[in-house]
Amino acid sequence: MSDPTAALHRFILHEWQRDVAHEVMAAAQDIAARYEGSVAGILFYGSCLRTGQIADKILDFYVIVDSYRAAYASRWLRIANRLIPPNVFYHEIDAGGVTVRSKYAVLSRADLAFRTGPECLNVSVWARFCQPCLLLLPRDEATKEAIAGDVAQAAVTMIGNLVDLKPSLRLSRQLWVAAFEQTYAAELRSERGGKGLEIYLLDQDRYDRMTPLVLDALGLAPAAEKSAKQPARLKLIGPRLTWAARRINGKVISFLRLVKASMTFDGGIDYLAWKIRRHSGVEIAITPWMRRHPVLAGVSLFWGLRKKGAFK
Repeated sequence: MSDPTAALHRFILHEWQRDVAHEVMAAAQDIAARYEGSVAGILFYGSCLRTGQIADKILDFYVIVDSYRAAYASRWLRIANRLIPPNVFYHEIDAGGVTVRSKYAVLSRADLAFRTGPECLNVSVWARFCQPCLLLLPRDEATKEAIAGDVAQAAVTMIGNLVDLKPSLRLSRQLWVAAFEQTYAAELRSERGGKGLEIYLLDQDRYDRMTPLVLDALGLAPAAEKSAKQPARLKLIGPRLTWAARRINGKVISFLRLVKASMTFDGGIDYLAWKIRRHSGVEIAITPWMRRHPVLAGVSLFWGLRKKGAFK
């Protein structure tokens, strides 16, 4: 039986045939060295991938490891990564006189496969990797193929879950903007409204080329062939309840991840303040006490920030 995601899989592999700046590769190699052979590959994503700008920016990576037991000597980090994946860390390296700063998350191969699949309620991983990414330092060709399959599945999961909720949508712009709006609403986000359209427009040609491949993988006809009809409201009760559960799950897990990151991410509370200010305009005055007690500070600030509109 043919793989319905095969064409999308090839699309992802073709996207990965590009070079990156040597500073990016230097950061990835240094991060991989921390995990002593347990790294299957590193996924580079985010604004720095899109723009190629590195100076005064923070690179974004997902470090894919064989297992948490293989990755960590610390039992606490293994348990934390397993219970509330991923663990997030800060990294800094001098690459040819340029200070390269990175934020990286650690995720096992098993968690990547599960969290890009349709059975995963939480949106964060499949919503992340339906967007552009690039695999660096794959262990071998078989590992590269497997991770590309997970990334391809992320796009199928994203659109498949959206079509369950909004079955009449088929046009590329409608699908992706609605999907991003739904997944942003299912996390604690500091961005203002309209982010779904912004994300789509940043890579519009890419999403438009992906759409027929994703629809084909889902067994759905594209807009030019069929005008899908909105089903009876009764049939939408299940998808609506599922998305409501995703929103509850996403906001709770996002909050727990923020608390956890404050214990693993050096300078984490300063980074979070910068990110919130950048995306929402809400200013946060960080005190020495907050830096000494980031978990307590994070919890005490949470509701105040929410009232100010820093989170949605």
